[in-house]
Amino acid sequence: MTKPVFRFAPSPNGRLHLGHAYSALLNADFAKRFGGRFLLRIEDIDIARCRPEFEAAIYEDLAWLGLVWESPVRRQSEHFSDYRAAFLRLKERGAVYPCFCSRKEITAAIACQETETDRPWPRDPDGTPLYPGTCRNLSDEEAERRIASGEPHAWRLDSAQLQRMLPGPYRYRRFDREGREEIVAADPWRWGDTVVVRKETPTSYHFSVVLDDALQGITHVVRGQDLEAATDLHVLLQTLLGLPTPLYHHHGLVLDQTGDKLAKSRQSTSLAEARAAGLDPQAIRQRLGF
Repeated sequence: MTKPVFRFAPSPNGRLHLGHAYSALLNADFAKRFGGRFLLRIEDIDIARCRPEFEAAIYEDLAWLGLVWESPVRRQSEHFSDYRAAFLRLKERGAVYPCFCSRKEITAAIACQETETDRPWPRDPDGTPLYPGTCRNLSDEEAERRIASGEPHAWRLDSAQLQRMLPGPYRYRRFDREGREEIVAADPWRWGDTVVVRKETPTSYHFSVVLDDALQGITHVVRGQDLEAATDLHVLLQTLLGLPTPLYHHHGLVLDQTGDKLAKSRQSTSLAEARAAGLDPQAIRQRLGF
C-alpha cells in the first residue's frame, strides 16, 4: 500500500511565525500518525519578493522545531519548465486567453460598471472583484499581434468556456484529525476568470501548487482555512490537467491578540524573535497544542 504523503510549503518572503509553525507541525504529526512521508517545498515563484536569506531561515526555524523532512527540497523557481508545459496543455484545449489589462484598468472598468448599475460588483471568495472580461473576446489576430509586439500580458481561465466544456459537478474529499473522510461540493465558478500565468512569472500560486502536488505525489494537503475556498479552483485545474485530487484538511488559523490571523505583512512575531526571547521548541509546541 502506498504511503500517504504530506507537505509543508512556505514562501521565502519573510520569517516564519507561529501560524507557519502550527501548519508545519500539524503536517508532520499527520505524517507520523498515518505512517506517511513529510516533504518540504519552497514556493518561490515570486522572484521579486523571495530571498535566499529567508529560505535559509526556513530551514533553520523548522530544524529548531525538531522537524525532519525528505531531501531534495523542491524549489518552484527551478521548475518553471514544468509549469510552462502544463500551461501549453491548457492553451491547446482553449481553456485560457491572454489578458493585457493592468490592475488600474481593471479597477477603473469595475468602478464604471458599479456607477452605471448602482450595484456592487461581484467578488471572489477572497473579496477581490471578479475580472470583468475585458480581453475575453479579443480576436485571435489581435491577441497574437499584441503578444508579438511584446505587450505585457497574463493568461486567465475562460470560465464561461470551461462551464460548457466541463460543467461538473465538482467534489473533493476532506479528512479530520481522526482520519475520517467526507465528500465536499466544490464551486470553481465563483472565482471567475482566474489568472493562471502572471505577467511577470510563467505561473501563479494556484497553478503551481496544483502541479507541484501532483508531481510530488502529495496525497494529503493540510493547510489553513484561509485557503479552503481556493480548493474549488484547484479541483477544476486538476480536472483540466487530468491530475489526481488529494484529500484536504483545512486547519484553524493562529490569531494574534486582536483576533487577526498572523501574517508576515503585519510583522507578526517570528519564530526567530520568539527564540531570541528565550522560548524553546517545547514551549512553542505546547503553546500550539502539540
